[in-house]
Formats: sequence, structure tokens, C-alpha cells
Amino acid sequence: MVLKVTKILAFQTLSGIYSAREFVWWYNGHPDYSSLKPDLKSSDTAVILGQGNVALDVARILLRPTTELASTDIARHALSALEESSIRKVFLVGRRGPVQAALTAKELREVLGIKNMHIRIKETDLSVTPADEVEMKNSRIRKRIYELLSKAAAAAGTSESDPDQRELHFVFFRQPDRFLESNERKGHVSGVNLEKTILESAGSGKQLAVGTGEFEDLNCSLVLKAIGYKSVPINGLPFDHKKGVVPNVRGRVVSQTLESLSQTEPGLYVCGWLKRGPVGIIATNLYCAEETVGSISEDIEEGVFKSSKEGSKGLMQLLEKREVKKVDYSGWEKIDAKEKQMGTERNKPREKLVTWEDLLAAAAAN
Repeated sequence: MVLKVTKILAFQTLSGIYSAREFVWWYNGHPDYSSLKPDLKSSDTAVILGQGNVALDVARILLRPTTELASTDIARHALSALEESSIRKVFLVGRRGPVQAALTAKELREVLGIKNMHIRIKETDLSVTPADEVEMKNSRIRKRIYELLSKAAAAAGTSESDPDQRELHFVFFRQPDRFLESNERKGHVSGVNLEKTILESAGSGKQLAVGTGEFEDLNCSLVLKAIGYKSVPINGLPFDHKKGVVPNVRGRVVSQTLESLSQTEPGLYVCGWLKRGPVGIIATNLYCAEETVGSISEDIEEGVFKSSKEGSKGLMQLLEKREVKKVDYSGWEKIDAKEKQMGTERNKPREKLVTWEDLLAAAAAN
């Protein structure tokens, strides 16, 4: 699968293909992506490669009624585009099966609760093997995800057709092989060629997806890639290229490991995905940060290192010396107040400022 992913990620010449990160930043009002123009009108179908929480969040934005989105803090330009969207079917494509879907129950329940939306899952994809049974026995979360998906599929099978209904298709046991170019719109994506997969044991109760050599096409006008993130090395820091993390023990950066003993780098710490890899939700990040902060506190109390740094004062001096534009906490508070004020006028929690000029102007306001 590594070769397959490398191939599809490298082919970026067709328009209509975006990373989920770009799309999320677009609807959240990130200044670098507020001018993105995702094609939401050419067809009624979008394909999302991946079945994690990010993929679910993107599907939720595409399928949730805009009357409900209007009362959230979604960026105004994104809401306007979604109000004119023709997307009514979203396909979430995953290499493995429903038992292995990298979702959390909370996020899945939120998506399943969208009004006028039906869940589509092939009955054969919900069949479980003895190996799947073992995975569910060993993981309460996997079992719960499978139960939620099965229940949603069963409920959809008994519901009546609604002319305004939207559909979320979970496509299991498929991996992307290549993008398809439109015959009518040269240079634009018209679908994804998928290879069917099967699961093979990788030992220790794990199952990996293996291609079968059988292929099928899935037509669409929009493709969003949510197949995961991987951190990149930072100059001067040790880095595990296989795991995509900085080696560490409870957040303490490990410079080398000798005879199963880890030698840490005094005063150097890491947290977040660079510490543990791209997994978890917001709460996971909180626990992760708390662990690293705990390690810092312990090292200070035990005198492991003595800092000669000047703290925030030294940082400000360094930024000024390098002529780096900065927004301090008071500036952020002004941005926060401005966005909330604008949101109040539109019955929203906030109306986001989506250009660097507007953000810096708000931060500098008296």
C-alpha cells in the first residue's frame, strides 16, 4: 500500500483534487486557503480517501444542511459555496474493513445524526471473520464502531426515499490506484480508479490490506485525500523516519539508545504529533501535553538542567532582532473580540477574519 499511496499523492496535475487539510483550512477560514475554490457544482458526488476522524469531519461539512452550518463559526465564504453545492453523495474509501476503521464513536455518532442523510454500506462488507472477532474482543472501541456502522446500515435499508436526502457511502476494502481525467473537462478529475483489497494477518492480531489486482472506477468531480499525516525532520533533532516522530520518553527527547537504555537530551522536549504520531483527538493532545509538562516540571525540581535562557523577554528580543512580525497575547485578544463582535451581528459564535491584513489590523487596533 505504501507504493500505491506514493503514486496517487505524486499525481497532482488534475484540478478538483485537494488534501483534507487544505479543505479544512478553507472552511475554517485559514488566511492561506480562504481563496481556495473547491468544485462543488460539477456533479453530485465527492470521494474522500480515508476513513479517520478528519475524513468524517469533511464529510459532515459537505452533507450537513447549510441552515445548521449557518449558526456555527464556519467561514462565510465556505458557507456561501456550500449553499450552492450540488454534492449529495459522499464516498468514504478505506483499505480495510469496518472493524479496522480509524474512527472514534463520538465523531461517528455526530455524522450519523445528520438530518435527511442515509448511510450506505454493502452488506458483504459488514461480514466479519474470526480475525475480526478477535480484534473486536481485544478492543471495545473497534467493537463499538462496528456496531454503530451495522446499526446505521440496517436503519437505512428500511427507510423511505426522500428527494432531498443526502447519502454517505462507506466503501471498505478498496485502495486508490490512480485518478481519472474528465473527457469533457480536460485537466479536471472525473473519478478514482480503486483496487479491491483483502486482509492478511500481519501477526500480533493485526491485519493488513493487500491488493487483489481487481479494479473498479468511482466517478466524482471532487476528491479529498485524508489518508494521514506524517511529521518531517527538524534540523538538529533526532528523528525516527519510520514512525515519523522524534524519539522520546514521556516527552523527553532521546538522543540515543544504548543497550536498551535511553539517553535523553537535557532541556529538550517534544509533544503533539511530533511526539506520538498523527493519532488521537483534542483530548489526546491535552493528555500528551500534560505528560510533557510533567516531565519538564520533574526535571526542574530535580535539577536535571539549569536554564540560562531569558524566557519570554529573550524571545521578544530575538524576534525584534530578526525583524519578525509578531502578534502577542493582547493582540490575539483583540482579534478574538473583533471576531465575536462580528459573529454577534450574524447570530454566530464568531465571524472569522480570513486575511492576514484583517487579522493584523485587528491585533493593532486601539
